[in-house]
Amino acid sequence: VQLQASGGGVVQAGGSLRLSCGVSETVFSIRSMGWYRQTPGNQREQVAVMSMWTYGDTTEYGDSVKGRFNISRGHGVNTVSLQMNNLKAEDTGVYYCKSELWKTESGGLRDYWGQGTLVTVSS
Repeated sequence: VQLQASGGGVVQAGGSLRLSCGVSETVFSIRSMGWYRQTPGNQREQVAVMSMWTYGDTTEYGDSVKGRFNISRGHGVNTVSLQMNNLKAEDTGVYYCKSELWKTESGGLRDYWGQGTLVTVSS
């Protein structure tokens, strides 16, 4: 299983970017999909996660992005998008997509990570 991420780039402070992430193949079930980032000099941190329950989706955001970022289901099957608005210089970093999923019904719950996409916000 691979996670395919896209949408990084360079933007001026105050601008917007949209990241997308998709699971490369059909899997038994997805527990969650989300984005983490590694900014210069800091540990990897959670940005936004969508948990996919049978009764509906729930979302969680890191404190530094609340009110500015929004995670939602993407247009494709098993995809999510991260809309990032009012970007700040401190949002600069490598953004990684992650999914917790069961590849098969008999397999265990595992984490899968995408390759990372660079977001650069110029001030």
